Amino acid sequence: MSLQEQLVNDMKEAMKARDEVKVSTIRMLRAAIKNKEIEKGGTSYKLSDKEIIDVIITAIKQRKDSIEQFTKGNRNDLAEKEKKEAEILQGYLPPQMSEDDIKAEVKKAIAETGAVSQKDMGKVMKALMPRVAGKADGAVVNRLVKELIGSN
Repeated sequence: MSLQEQLVNDMKEAMKARDEVKVSTIRMLRAAIKNKEIEKGGTSYKLSDKEIIDVIITAIKQRKDSIEQFTKGNRNDLAEKEKKEAEILQGYLPPQMSEDDIKAEVKKAIAETGAVSQKDMGKVMKALMPRVAGKADGAVVNRLVKELIGSN
């Protein structure tokens, strides 16, 4: 089953269960996917599961930014809503890599690119991100690359 089909089925289930937060989150995600399809090639273009995962990652980043802003503004009610939405969206991503797995991939990328200093971080990230996209938090990957390049 494709991610698109799973979203449709999950939305139907959430509607039956009267889970308003899940319904609105999935509707928002489906609208974002539709907008991306139109942007890419018109109404006949269909996003691949990988492209949909990219849309989900963007939506989660937006939620995290919103949580931070709402928390700063003492709007804990809105921050909680955003946290619930982020958790729902997270459920559509592939299983996340452990920090040890990420470290192993970072070490491979450093070896492949011959990186020796912080100046080479861009090369390492370029080689690494396609392998960990959707499976690892970019901030964690970035931190580990900085740590491991510095220790070489």
